[in-house]
Parts: sequence; C-alpha cells; structure tokens
Amino acid sequence: MADFDLRPVRPEDAADVAALIRAAFAAQSVLTDPPPSALRVTEADIAAYLRVGGGAVAEAAGVLAGSVLWLEQIGALYLARLAVAPSWRRCGIGKALVTAAETAARTIGQPRIRLSTRLVLLDNRRLFAACGFVETGRAAHPGYAEPTFVNMEKTLARPLAGPARAPAAPQAGGETQA
Repeated sequence: MADFDLRPVRPEDAADVAALIRAAFAAQSVLTDPPPSALRVTEADIAAYLRVGGGAVAEAAGVLAGSVLWLEQIGALYLARLAVAPSWRRCGIGKALVTAAETAARTIGQPRIRLSTRLVLLDNRRLFAACGFVETGRAAHPGYAEPTFVNMEKTLARPLAGPARAPAAPQAGGETQA
C-alpha cells in the first residue's frame, strides 16, 4: 500500500478535485455510453457540491491522488464521484476514501451508504462489492432503453450520532470512477 494522507475536502480544493475527477474518468478501463458527465465537471460544480455536501481527499507525494464527494439523503449518505488518479490506482486509496465516507455517514447518524456506477465498469463494481456494497437495482440514463448503471448500497454496522439532518438529493445516474 502506498503512503498517503486523507483529509476533508476544502473549498479551495475545488479546482484540483475537478481536474482529478476529469482525469480519472477519462482513464476509465472501458468506454461508457453515454459518456460520463464527470468529464465536464468544473471547479464551480465542485464548489457548488461542497456547499450542500462534503467529501475527502487523499494526498500522496505532495499531490492530490484521490477524492470522494458525498451528500446526505433520507436514510443514507450518497457517495459520488469517487476518483483516483490513474498513477495511484491499486494502492488502497479508493478503499480508504470509501472508509472515510463510512465514517462520515456514521458520524451524522446515517445507517447506509448508496452509490451508482456504470454497469460496464466491472473493476468499480468489484471494488464496491469488496467494500461490502450490494447491488440494489439497475437503471438507464435518459434516452436509453437498457440499463446503463447499477445502484449499490452498504448497510453500516452502527451510526455514531443521532438522526440525520435534512437530505440533499443527488442527480440520478451519478457515477464513480475508482
């Protein structure tokens, strides 16, 4: 496992996080149809996301090596835009960022984490399954007749806090790229 540090994502990280997400999603193991909206994510998008949600970043060798964003929903924390720089993949950063999201969910009293990832991204699906997520359904992006993404969920052992605050809903068909 590589040496890296995790910390909460900060508003001043927005440009670097957006660049990391674009680079990670551009380096997907297979092409996806439709193309990931993450390829168009901007600094302003990340800043807006952070005003209603949170996240964590991994720093390694002085660079941003990974990031994850999250939003509260009713009954769960929604994990979005998990991204690991291509040169830092398979070093434990993705799993560590998922663990950070689990800690955040427990801290705010959420009993579950939910996410969506593309059906064709088998490595992502295997990573999330290894982290304890199970498939809860499949859906299609607008304009597609067949499913294009899978919804997954992990039930957490026990929340660390009381009831959850007001939820914020993510866009349907959110994607992750680990």
